[in-house]
Amino acid sequence: MADDLRTLAPASQRPEGVPPVLDEAHIGDIRGALGTIRVHETGERHGWRSRAMALLAIMGPGLIVMVGDNDAGGVSTYAQAGQTYGTSLLWVLLLLIPVLIVNQEMVIRLGAVTGVGHARLIFERFGKFWGAFSVGDLFLLNFLTIVTEFIGVSLALGYFGVSKYLAVPIAAATLVAITSTGSFRSWERFMYVFVIANFLVIPLLVLAHPNVADAARHTFSPSITGGASSAAVLLIIAIVGTTVAPWQLFFQQSNIIDKRITPRWINYERADTVIGAFVVVIGAGALVAVTAFAFGGTSDFGHFSDAGTVATQLGHRLGLTAGTFFAIVLLNASLIGAAAVTLATSYAFGDVFGAKHSLNRGPLDAKLFYGSFALMVAAAAGVVLIPGAPLGLITTSVQALAGVLLPSATVFLLLLCNDRDVLGPWCNPAWLNAIATVIIGVLVELSLILMASTMFPSVNVTHLFLYLSLVLVVTFVGIAAYAVRTRPGATVEVTRVSKERRSTWTMPPLALLERPIWSPGRKAGMLLLRGYLVVAVLLLIVKTIQLGH
Repeated sequence: MADDLRTLAPASQRPEGVPPVLDEAHIGDIRGALGTIRVHETGERHGWRSRAMALLAIMGPGLIVMVGDNDAGGVSTYAQAGQTYGTSLLWVLLLLIPVLIVNQEMVIRLGAVTGVGHARLIFERFGKFWGAFSVGDLFLLNFLTIVTEFIGVSLALGYFGVSKYLAVPIAAATLVAITSTGSFRSWERFMYVFVIANFLVIPLLVLAHPNVADAARHTFSPSITGGASSAAVLLIIAIVGTTVAPWQLFFQQSNIIDKRITPRWINYERADTVIGAFVVVIGAGALVAVTAFAFGGTSDFGHFSDAGTVATQLGHRLGLTAGTFFAIVLLNASLIGAAAVTLATSYAFGDVFGAKHSLNRGPLDAKLFYGSFALMVAAAAGVVLIPGAPLGLITTSVQALAGVLLPSATVFLLLLCNDRDVLGPWCNPAWLNAIATVIIGVLVELSLILMASTMFPSVNVTHLFLYLSLVLVVTFVGIAAYAVRTRPGATVEVTRVSKERRSTWTMPPLALLERPIWSPGRKAGMLLLRGYLVVAVLLLIVKTIQLGH
């Protein structure tokens, strides 16, 4: 790693409140797709119009990361949920809103306060061992996810009769072109085109003639059509896995830094993320409702094949316009998903190797950054074009792998957000730690269920879910009792810091920070988590090879 990059922007040479970044291109005016904020502005806004203009300038990272998560895998999963269980699983999406907001809010603070990407922070604060463990898994998962996005491209354009040997290369070239402009603002404007296209699900839903009362009832009243079968539980887990993904943490943190958002603007970025969370869940819910109402009571209900087939079936049931809209939604989801996931990986490459990594630089000025982006896009597209490639198997394996890796990514996030040297007065309050701990526990439970069902298809998922839920509740009670007995008073210091001091507090240069020392209990817990992940990934690889043969 290039340690000399740590001090590119010493405090004496940067505006107050701007963190010490690893790339000087990350310092300057915020030039968003919808507005500009000068680097010297204090963050004070008076009147609704002034605040709205600031929000429009800041908006982007939160909205894009959320809409990007409604990717090809997401469209496929939501369509399957509606075609198989009607609207009865809409309540799952409602529960995911706080999970998305809590996870990504922690990422917002890390990005704005530290000026350092998620991958680099893990390496610097936890060492090369844990850094390689976390980022290595990310690279593998992200590459496979990008492959699934190009599968979505081939299915979407296949609906229009376009050969995948033409569709996939054109899509790959388009992604590289819109990312290589050397302007963050230009890139973000392209992403807004994808965000707007995402709203085609609304007229598509209208064409399906939805029963609003039925959809509302299932959104706020949990139920499962046909009862809680193993297949239903697995699909619920798939919905969680496709809506909350590890790459989101790496993408939004680095994208916030690249957009030059500082602590003064954190509240606006929080609003951006909350808006994005509702947009993504509304879009997902609309997709579930489309297939639920279009296929309910027909011979297509309960017979999901893939997203491309859904487009054809909608064309038959609702008319060619509906089929065309769904294919466009799938294509759009695949492109924005591929753009965001690939960029998250390129940001991580720049973090790990200390190379220039900013959309504000041109390709000749950040060769590794853009080179890694183009290489991953080309390689993923190439896999999809291999004759006879097990594309369906890849898609299934990616969902399982994402479910396995998500808990560890969230654990690292929680540890970083409680590191006082890193976040100072921006550290997590106790109540947020409690919520995040519950989220991690539930994610671990879902990961175990998904792994067990992948390895042992005959396992009774419903019983396993009940047993693990009981263990989880007992564990939470034990943690709560321990926390009450050993409650520290350190959080008082954070709550007493003035608003002005918080708005100007940034992390000191990484070279000046002592690496935190883990307690024996924390080290044992992390090693246990690592052991589980290693075994789970190896078993998943073995299972994938077996299915391939």
